[in-house]
Amino acid sequence: MKEKTIIGRREIADLPEFGLFGVSVKIDTGAYTSSIHVKSCREIHKDNKIFLAVVFLDESFSAFNAKEIQFETYRIKKVKSSTGQEQLRYFVKGSIKVGGRIIKTEFSLTERKGMKYPILLGRKVLNKKFIVDTELVNTSKIN
Repeated sequence: MKEKTIIGRREIADLPEFGLFGVSVKIDTGAYTSSIHVKSCREIHKDNKIFLAVVFLDESFSAFNAKEIQFETYRIKKVKSSTGQEQLRYFVKGSIKVGGRIIKTEFSLTERKGMKYPILLGRKVLNKKFIVDTELVNTSKIN
């Protein structure tokens, strides 16, 4: 079994499959799944198939690139937000590099406009891989 990596309450991450680099991430041990802010998200019909067309982040984040990425594989699930409201969300899979490790995971797509951190990492990613030290931030600069 691989040793657990120590990370802080906030980190800088790369999501190469999504074309995102140097993105601020908030570690959220209270959330089960991870979520990522999207500027737009819509289903499109192409070649007799349905794709999910996504533009990650928005102009308020330095990592924003305005690039639309199309996913052939995605799912829709009902989730309960931090305010207790249920909503349908799209989920896509991708890799995230954080704390010197690359992890394949699933992200719920949501509008986090006005939030300081466009990505929340939940327990599903953290479990058995990381120890969160809330005194630390951006440990990748340290390691």
